[in-house]
Amino acid sequence: MRAPPDQKQPRFEFEPDPKLEAFIEARVAAKAEAQAFQWRFRLVTIETMMLGFLVVAAGIALQKPPFLILRAAVMVAAGCFAGGILIIGMTGIADRSAKWLRSWWNRR
Repeated sequence: MRAPPDQKQPRFEFEPDPKLEAFIEARVAAKAEAQAFQWRFRLVTIETMMLGFLVVAAGIALQKPPFLILRAAVMVAAGCFAGGILIIGMTGIADRSAKWLRSWWNRR
């Protein structure tokens, strides 16, 4: 008769070091935060390019002059990029403010 799969796994029963656990969690949190910023920036960049290309496609479909199409696409893309960067910055400020408020509230 075979043993159930749970019993085949080795069991490690030990008390983890709280300092080591806190260090690992801090490193993981810092890496996740850095990657979150990179992904947000990538999304803003992709959305900027998509909107620029949509404006170019609309201008071509409406048979507008090339300079007018290019100018409109650049203006829309610049506005989209600026708005996205502004939102990323405001999100970071809100996050830091919430952390500060939470730590201030816990000290009281």
